[in-house]
Amino acid sequence: MTSMSWMAAHSRKIAREERRRRLGPLGLLTHVALLIWTVLVIVPIVWTFLASVKSEDEIFGDAWSLPASLRWDNFARAWEQVHIGQYMLNSVIVVSLSTFGTMLIGSMAAYVLARYPFRGNRAIYFLFVSGLAFPVYLALTPLFFVVQNTGNIPVIGQFIGLNTHGGVILVYIAYSMPFTIFFLSSFFRTLPTAVGEAAMVDGASHTRVFFQIMLPMAKPGIISITIFNILGQWNQYQLPLILLQERDKWVLTMGIADVSTAAGYDQDWSALFAALTLAILPMLIVYTVFQRQIQSGLTAGALK
Repeated sequence: MTSMSWMAAHSRKIAREERRRRLGPLGLLTHVALLIWTVLVIVPIVWTFLASVKSEDEIFGDAWSLPASLRWDNFARAWEQVHIGQYMLNSVIVVSLSTFGTMLIGSMAAYVLARYPFRGNRAIYFLFVSGLAFPVYLALTPLFFVVQNTGNIPVIGQFIGLNTHGGVILVYIAYSMPFTIFFLSSFFRTLPTAVGEAAMVDGASHTRVFFQIMLPMAKPGIISITIFNILGQWNQYQLPLILLQERDKWVLTMGIADVSTAAGYDQDWSALFAALTLAILPMLIVYTVFQRQIQSGLTAGALK
C-alpha cells in the first residue's frame, strides 16, 4: 500500500470515528430506525415493480425471483383492459385543477393572515388550522349531501354536483386548505417586508406586490406545499369514492381498487401490478425531481 492510499484510508477511518462520536447512542438509534423505515417502504415498491413484468405463474412462485423474460404486454393489458389510461387522465385533470385552485386561494389567504393585522385575524387563522384536527371520515356523510345539494344550483350545478369532476375538485381544495394556509402563513411571516413596502411607496397595489414580489420570494415554500398537495390528492380514495358513482368519471385509485377486488381468482394479476406501477411512477418521479426544492422549502422558513 502506497503512502497516499494509506493516508486516504486513515483519513476515512478518522472521519467515520468522528461521525460515530458526534452521533452518540441516540443518533445511532435514529439511523437504525430510518434504515428500518426505508426497508419497509422500498421493499413493497420493488416487489410491485418486479411483479409488473412477470407472468402470473412467476408472481405466485418465488416472490423475489427475477422474471425469465420481461412481460411488457402486462402494461398494454393494464392500459386497454383495466382502462388505466382513462382513470389516469381523470386523476391528472382533477389533481391539476384542484392543486392550482388550492395554491391560488391558499397562498392569498395565507399572505393576508400573515401580513395584514385586522380584528379577527387570529380567529380566522385558527379556524382554518382547526381543520387539521378534523378527520375527513367524520365528514363523508354530510359532505355527500352538501355536494348533492350543490347540484341543484341553476346552471352551474351540473358542473359541481355529484358525479362531476368539478365537485371533487372543490372538495379537494377545501380538504387541502388547512395545511396549505398553516404552512404558507408561517413561511410568509419570515419574508422581509422592506421590498414590499418600497414597491407600495412607488405606487404598486397590494395585488401587484403579492403576485410580483412576495410570491416569487416565497417560491421554495410554494413548491414544497404544491408537491405535498399533489401527492395527497393523487393518492386520495375516500373522497372520490363517495362523490363519483359513474365509472367513466372514476379517478385512478378507485379504478385500481375496483379491479383488485372485483374479479377474485380470475383476476389478471400481472396487469394489476402493471397498473399499480403506472400509478406509483408519476408520483415517484415528481418527488425525485423536486426533492431538493421540497427540502429547501421546509428549511428556508426556519433558517430565516
